[in-house]
Formats: sequence, C-alpha cells, structure tokens
Amino acid sequence: MRFLKHALAALSLGLVAITASAAPANPQNGVDYRTLNKPQQTESGKKVEVTEFFWYSCPHCFAFEPDLEAWVKKQGDNIAFKRVPVAFRDSMVPEQKLYYALEAMGKAEEMQKRIFNAIHVQRLPLNTDAAIVDYIAKQGIDKQKFLDVYNSFGIQSKVRRAAQLQQAYEIDGVPTMAIDGRFLTSPSIVSASLGNVSEPALAAGTLQVMDWLVAKVAKEKAPHAAPAAKAAPAKSK
Repeated sequence: MRFLKHALAALSLGLVAITASAAPANPQNGVDYRTLNKPQQTESGKKVEVTEFFWYSCPHCFAFEPDLEAWVKKQGDNIAFKRVPVAFRDSMVPEQKLYYALEAMGKAEEMQKRIFNAIHVQRLPLNTDAAIVDYIAKQGIDKQKFLDVYNSFGIQSKVRRAAQLQQAYEIDGVPTMAIDGRFLTSPSIVSASLGNVSEPALAAGTLQVMDWLVAKVAKEKAPHAAPAAKAAPAKSK
C-alpha cells in the first residue's frame, strides 16, 4: 500500500491486522526509512528537529494524527516539532493557507484536531477560501482578523516556502516524517517491511522508527564526555 500524492480519496484499506510487536525493532536504511541525498538545514539547535508533512484532507494524516500527537507529547523537550502543509496541486493551497493563518494567530495546535474532524467526520469540504472562512467564523475566531492574516503577504511567503521544503525533502506522499533534516519515514515507507497490515500497525511501526531515529540523532548531537582526569601521583614521604 502506498500513500501517494495521487491517491487523494479516502479508501478502505482492507488489510490484515497485526500487533504492534511486529513493528521494526532494528530499522534499516532504504527499507524502514530513507536518507536524503542532500541534508537540509535545521533550526532546532541541540534538539532533534521532527517535521510532519501533511494535508488536512488526507485520510491517512487524519488516522495518524492521534498517535502522532501522543508521541510528540511523550517526547517533550527532546524534540522541536514542526508541521508543513503540502500541496501537490493548486486546489490544495487554501488548506495550506488555513494552517499557516492559524499558526500565525497562535491557534494551529488548538484547531488541528477540530479541522481534521470537520473534514473527515463531519464531511465538511474545507478546500476553498469561502468554505474555510465560513467554518472559521463558526469557531469563535474573529472573521476579519483571520481574513487579514489568511490573505497577507506573510502567509503567501510561507506557502512558497512550503513548496520549497516539499521539493527539498522529496515529499511524494503524506503523512511523511522528517528527522533532523536527513531522514524520512512514513506509514508508506514502513509498509515495505511490514507488508499488508492494518493502518494502526503501520502507525505504530512508523513511530517506532521515529523513536530509533530520534535516539540516533540525539546521540550524535550529545557532546562527547570528557575523559576522566588521572589521579595525581601520591607524594613520597
């Protein structure tokens, strides 16, 4: 199963369920994760940068979100977590602007689950400017303030930057997780080693690979321990 950019409609997976214990215990490069040919610069300093490339209308992103949210909370200050909304075609740009406008207003994380539920549970098509503005106005957010941000030059710049990141990270499907600007993993990538399994099992496998990659990068970032000082020789009496 592949989570490709062309598979935009929600499909029933019809896969055989397995337990999370089948998740990759020893992730392999080129199988459970990929290494970018050209590493990307990160801005997280000593923390491990973790970036999710997602699309609000993606059913797999919706399915992955609860597990990812719990994983991020568990990581705490060990990581710097970011999201990048993608657009594989022009019709997806309004959803990018929706995320970045909410982010600029300090409401992105607060609204993340609500927007996913609106699209995938309530079946609201939030894929046009008009539909988005109408929905936002019903969420207790000032309509005019949102419109001002949504249509601002700053949001247009972030959309252009998202397109650059999407290309630089070679994103061909969502959800995709980037670790430290060097490694990519996703339910689609992990499925190569796990085979035909349930979506929850793929999510568990992806998070296990992410745990391994974060630990790997954290170890590399940790300063080398200074060698223990030698004891001074005892003075002769």
